[in-house]
Amino acid sequence: MAGMSDAAPAPAVPPLTPCIGVCRLDPRGYCIGCLRSGEEIARWRGMDDAERRRYMAEILPARRRAR
Repeated sequence: MAGMSDAAPAPAVPPLTPCIGVCRLDPRGYCIGCLRSGEEIARWRGMDDAERRRYMAEILPARRRAR
């Protein structure tokens, strides 16, 4: 069709996640790799990007400091 671009579609953006592939819960129930709770890990896929960004900007740094 005339006027249609032959450009390839933009590459998919990887999902926003703190996961580093070290998936084991500590005695308190937090992952030793990403510091999320089991509940947060289970809910992660259902969170929107704003909720994920808030977690990574506020909750994750606080947990790192408390470690």
